[in-house]
Amino acid sequence: MSLHTRTKRLSVPQLVAMKGQQKIVSLTAYTSHIAKLMDPIVDFILVGDSTAMVGYGRTSTLDLSLDEIIAHTRAVVSSTRLACVIADMPFGSYQESPQQAYRNCAQVLARTGCDAIKLEGGAVLAETVEFLVKRGIPVMAHIGLMPQYVHTMGGFKAQGMNETAAQAIEADARAHLAAGAFSLLLEGVAEGVARRVTELSPMPTIGIGASPSCDGQVLVTEDMLGLGGDHVPRFVKQYADVGALITQACDAFATQVREGTFPEARHCYGVD
Repeated sequence: MSLHTRTKRLSVPQLVAMKGQQKIVSLTAYTSHIAKLMDPIVDFILVGDSTAMVGYGRTSTLDLSLDEIIAHTRAVVSSTRLACVIADMPFGSYQESPQQAYRNCAQVLARTGCDAIKLEGGAVLAETVEFLVKRGIPVMAHIGLMPQYVHTMGGFKAQGMNETAAQAIEADARAHLAAGAFSLLLEGVAEGVARRVTELSPMPTIGIGASPSCDGQVLVTEDMLGLGGDHVPRFVKQYADVGALITQACDAFATQVREGTFPEARHCYGVD
């Protein structure tokens, strides 16, 4: 088992210092039991808005409230002690203005105890990133394929597939770095583009469907465990089929109940 040797929670500056020294490992978590299991293994836990789809069965990540992300992030923080915890800001909670973003991001940090927040958006959000960072809120900037922009992007399509698109992603990266983002998350980006952004960035890049050259990698845990449903993105590697194990356990329980073989005497009180 690949356990790290930390004895206390990884801080944002420590995460930044890992660039060029050690690959950064991340997974998503939304509940206490999953977060607790991965805590001694991953470097940071992303409480992603992906829970709207994999947790609640909704059709996109747009349908998640600020109160919901706060509740999930509190559960993750309270059950972990080693991994840095980063919360996704829901759609509509930060795009209106830097002031709106600060109010909502400050609420997330204060109510959950998380270490940083993540925002989706290109250079247009650089002003907001700078506003937040100057007021003590660490920001990871999410560029490339941005699920919160699914309607303007025309679906979940790989980004940076021609030189014009590649240059736009690089411009987004430079804008966020200049604004003070401590990390860039690159999703669904052409491999060469992700490699170039990683080379130009003094801050760590985290890839999801990007490049092995990124400073770290993140996956949606449900996808990695085989719980993501019928459509699995190309960039996902399934490390276990937990869905099959759950189905097997449920079937065994149902069979024993219907046969009358559960509960047994040892499961009942007052029976020797």
